Amino acid sequence: MTALTTAKTPAAPRPAALRFGTARAVLRLHRAALYAWTALVTAAAALTLWAYAALAGPAVAAYRRLQACDYTCAFDESAYLAFKDVSRYAHYTVTFLPLLVAAWAGAVLTARDMENGTAQLAWTQSVSPARWLAAKLAVPALLVTAGSTLLVLLHHLMWDAGRGGNGLPWHDLMVFQANGPTTVALALFALAAGALTGLLLRRSLASLAVTTAATGALWWALNGYRGWFWPPVTRTTSLEQGPWYGGLATGRGVLDSAGARLPLPRCTSAWDPARACAGTFERLHVTGYYSDVQPASHYWLLQLTATGAALALTGLTALAAFRLLKRRTEGTGAVTTEAAG
Repeated sequence: MTALTTAKTPAAPRPAALRFGTARAVLRLHRAALYAWTALVTAAAALTLWAYAALAGPAVAAYRRLQACDYTCAFDESAYLAFKDVSRYAHYTVTFLPLLVAAWAGAVLTARDMENGTAQLAWTQSVSPARWLAAKLAVPALLVTAGSTLLVLLHHLMWDAGRGGNGLPWHDLMVFQANGPTTVALALFALAAGALTGLLLRRSLASLAVTTAATGALWWALNGYRGWFWPPVTRTTSLEQGPWYGGLATGRGVLDSAGARLPLPRCTSAWDPARACAGTFERLHVTGYYSDVQPASHYWLLQLTATGAALALTGLTALAAFRLLKRRTEGTGAVTTEAAG
């Protein structure tokens, strides 16, 4: 009697197993980048926590003492300056570190795989081009979002603790960026833009340069025009009170006796504008000042508008990357051999 042995065909891997297997492969392949990002986030978090826990309190106490004596007495200047310097480093770190790392992850990781043929090899091993790109975007997106969110929360904690120490106001360029979700949204845009440029250029350094420039342009646009993301509030003051300098200003000028708006005269002095421009004001029949500003109550309106705009551009950029990859791989033999269940 002859025993016949039937070879069993291995069961096809489940889609979830393929998906998570691709993600694990990305993590294994780029372990060094993961360790570097973890170290950078840890260092930035330690810097921010140090400013919050050890420097903010003495700086606030020193500045309040100076205010109590009308800025005429001695105070702990070293404590005040220490918090000012370290918090400035924290502003820049939290603002730009996630953007640069995300730009690198999107551009270099994608372009490198296209450049050295790793992507094409993956496409022949049960990993479709779309799934390959999804893993390249999803894994760094998760890590960048988690790290940058942590840094933003710690930065806000530090800034809030040091506000009484003559810290920078909420609408300062660096503070506004580092204190809210706009930082996370911009980092995700940098990641998507990096993937798109990596697919377009297929050169790591060139892709990184273009991605950094594109992210910088969006950062400049969002921060440069944030004052117009929401209708401003108009504040009017008398000549004796001087111009109103609270909040984020979008426009300032003077009012004549008929209530018409006029630009600020060139003679205006920051210290005593009414006296410096007395003759000009009298000739123009100026009765007061107006200021179009975004008050502190508009903070989240501005933040969420900027975040929404960045996320919308992120989605469009990611969609463009997937469409580009599909167009380039259709009909070129880059078709996977995924087994049917």
